[in-house]
Amino acid sequence: GTVEHCIIGVIILCELTQEMNLVDYSRPSAKHRKIATSFRDTSLKDILVLACSLLKQVLAKPLNLQDQDQQSLVMQVLKLVLSCLNFDFLGSSADESADDLCTVQIPTTWRTIFLEPETLDLFFNLYHSLPPLLSQLALSCLVQFASTRRSLFSSPERAKYLGNLIKGVKRILENPQGLSDPGNYHEFCRFLARLKTNYQLGELVLVKEYAEVIGLIANFTITSLQHWEFAPNSVHYLLTLWQRMVASVPFVKSAEPHLLDTYAPEITKAFITSRLESVAIVVRDNLEDPLDDTATVFQQLEQLCTVSRCEYEKTCTLLVQLFDQNAQNYQKLLHAAPGLAVDMAIQEGRLAWLIYLVGTVVGGRLTYTSTDEHDAMDGELSCRVFQLISLMDTRLPHCTNEKIELAVLWFLDQFRKTYVGDQLQRTSKVYARMSEVLGITDDNHVLETFMTKIVTNLKYWGRCEPVISRTLQFLSDLSVGYILLKKLVKIDAVKFMLKNHTSEHFPFLGISETYNVGDFRCRTTFYTALTRLLMVDLGEDEDEFENFMLPLTVSFETVLQIFNNNFKQEEVKRMLIGLARDLRGIAFALNTKTSYTMLFDWIYPAYLPVLQRAIERWYGEPACTTPILKLLAELMQNRSQRLNFDVSSPNGILLFREASKMICTYGNQILSLGSLSKDKIYPMKLKGISICYSALKSALCGNYVSFGVFKLYGDNHFDNVLQAFVKMLLSVSHSDLLQYRKLSQSYYPLLECLTQDHMSFITNLEPPVLLYVLTSLSEGLTTLDTVVSSSCCTSLDYMVTYLFKHIAKEGKKPLRSREAMQAGQRLLHFMQQNPDVLQQMMSVLMNTIVFEDCRNQWSVSRPLLGLILLNEKYFSELRASLINSQPLPKQEVLGQCFRNLMEGVEQNLSVKNRDRFTQNLSVFRRDVAEALRSDGHTDLSSLDMMS
Repeated sequence: GTVEHCIIGVIILCELTQEMNLVDYSRPSAKHRKIATSFRDTSLKDILVLACSLLKQVLAKPLNLQDQDQQSLVMQVLKLVLSCLNFDFLGSSADESADDLCTVQIPTTWRTIFLEPETLDLFFNLYHSLPPLLSQLALSCLVQFASTRRSLFSSPERAKYLGNLIKGVKRILENPQGLSDPGNYHEFCRFLARLKTNYQLGELVLVKEYAEVIGLIANFTITSLQHWEFAPNSVHYLLTLWQRMVASVPFVKSAEPHLLDTYAPEITKAFITSRLESVAIVVRDNLEDPLDDTATVFQQLEQLCTVSRCEYEKTCTLLVQLFDQNAQNYQKLLHAAPGLAVDMAIQEGRLAWLIYLVGTVVGGRLTYTSTDEHDAMDGELSCRVFQLISLMDTRLPHCTNEKIELAVLWFLDQFRKTYVGDQLQRTSKVYARMSEVLGITDDNHVLETFMTKIVTNLKYWGRCEPVISRTLQFLSDLSVGYILLKKLVKIDAVKFMLKNHTSEHFPFLGISETYNVGDFRCRTTFYTALTRLLMVDLGEDEDEFENFMLPLTVSFETVLQIFNNNFKQEEVKRMLIGLARDLRGIAFALNTKTSYTMLFDWIYPAYLPVLQRAIERWYGEPACTTPILKLLAELMQNRSQRLNFDVSSPNGILLFREASKMICTYGNQILSLGSLSKDKIYPMKLKGISICYSALKSALCGNYVSFGVFKLYGDNHFDNVLQAFVKMLLSVSHSDLLQYRKLSQSYYPLLECLTQDHMSFITNLEPPVLLYVLTSLSEGLTTLDTVVSSSCCTSLDYMVTYLFKHIAKEGKKPLRSREAMQAGQRLLHFMQQNPDVLQQMMSVLMNTIVFEDCRNQWSVSRPLLGLILLNEKYFSELRASLINSQPLPKQEVLGQCFRNLMEGVEQNLSVKNRDRFTQNLSVFRRDVAEALRSDGHTDLSSLDMMS
């Protein structure tokens, strides 16, 4: 029975430790932190010591691993140790997925445990004595020991501690049988990576066993890489280790040899050869191809790029030899008799890997010190890829290989980042060999090659979305930066694209039913890049712009005809989706007043009504409405003051009226769908509403429309769109408003605009609607999203200021308009009927200041002063509640804190007075935190908020 009791006790301790470590979102984070800190300081060390002594007892007598109880006890004790070492000592709630950033912030009082060599020995011994299920836990504990913060030790202590860790590594690698278990293998790889994260190369090389151990680790890594099909997630940690080791070489001051120039090329070679050898097995056995998992491939290549530049000559020689050999085999197969499909697939797979690898090592130039000789080697390698690209492109469209194309685009992008740019020396040695073989003498020639390749891909790969989207991303990256743009527009391929962007030349612009509508997204990227190129020399040339827009004009005219004759609905819908995406790309790139005006004159009044009709007809199909609404939101964006129309121009008002019509149409139609199921509510309704809110927010704060004009001339477009906003809002629950991030990030900034400039609209809202809005503000104040909570604070500040000013002016001679007086009166009346609304918000803000990890203190301080001045009685109750909840000695301290908070603060909301309060609040927060640090306390939410 004693073992069973022991197990139960350990489980209880383990659960307690884990619970103390979990953030409880139902209580303020500072309160949770306080409890966790108290637990850490009073109990956690004793729990760890107890667990270690239990493990020592287990090791002291021969283990009977057939005994289920004994095995269970060891497992629970190891889990307990792990819970202690995983404790969030600082309260940073570090993201657990950020594995490579973890330093374990062991408290100073634990030093003695860590300085005893027996502690580390215990866990290494456990690893060697226990079966895999348990030894894996021992290794997990060692990962945390290896991550212990450096400042826990003095320099000699740290060197000794590191020496013990390295001894343990050596022992594991000399007896590697345990590593055949995948769990042990993974934890050991993590352990090795943590060693380099926490210790510098200069410290590692001074360890006595370093030379032996680095050789053992290198062999272990090479063996791991050769088993390419096994545990790619674990290999990530091994590559992290080598990447960081090699990156540290320039900073090592020690005379001791680091030996990386011996081992790094071997690691690189093992990676290269194992990947090439994998291809035949993948093809012949029809296995899952590692190349299809591009995320993992890219991650591994980015780690390898640093390692590959160490002793670069060796890597380069190997790659040249392999590339030549595989390119020759490929050419032989091209001329061989048909029917060698398997051989061809293998050869193409090997070439795809080689192109990725060449791109990787070329990209490595940016991560490692480089010489002219290295640049010349990059030229040797790049030559071969450019030659292969030419060969492959001559065989289009008959022979295509998607994997090779994606590898080529990776290579081109790495070459662009490394050797094509605004800052690069034009005389780089990379061009020496390339000019001999290919006639490419500088980056202008390379840009020509890039653009020819882009046009070829867009022409022949229209049906392959991965190649098209990666090609367009490459084009987009090239089109950023003025100097590159100036060079690009001189290239024939670019001139061709600017004049011929039709589906005839670029099939991906087609609308055939065989194309997936989702693939149309890449058209926006295409037109953004194309319009950036057009803008370089456009100036004020309207004819040039009209010519550029001709393909879109033709498409819109076709749509108009079909709409009027009412047939081919599916085709029209697809055309409109494509056009909306194209126009959004164009509008995004037009960042000057002149060019934007050209687009506006082109689209209005001819074509905006067409989009309006599409929304009316297909409101229930997000595939159609989303691109059109996103185009509208883009058109309303006054980026770089591009919507700054002339004084005599009505364009700003006309644009707003069109937006108003479209938002009203969408809002009314979408509400006719009725209630939707949980899985459909966002795509079918909330996504569209959030885009409408973004568009309306851009219009309201864009400073290109005088909204008073609408009322003056009896135009109801402004009122209509605000009513549509309210209708849509009331159809959304408060929980959905906060649950869907895009919706909350468009609704709250829109509310901020409305409270800033349109308080008369807010005060005119029906009481239930106003209550809904204020409740949404109150809930938004507590969210963890600082964009939302800051927006809520600002909106609340505008409302409170409006109310305060109205009260201040009451009873004085009515110099203001009667209308403004009534608006203020309505709001005041509402607040008097619902006093709990502002009281609730005041207690939320005070809670945030006193108990929470308040990240936007300035934003919180602004509305808080107004709330205090409006409701001093309730503020006194809050203050008394907080003070009385504390033990007597603290009450006087807290009372002084509150007196200091209002020190020098006057009864007004001038900027000077607000700033004074904000400064006081900063000091108040610090002093209260100090006062409450050592004892338990009640948070303000314990007050009856609704009193």
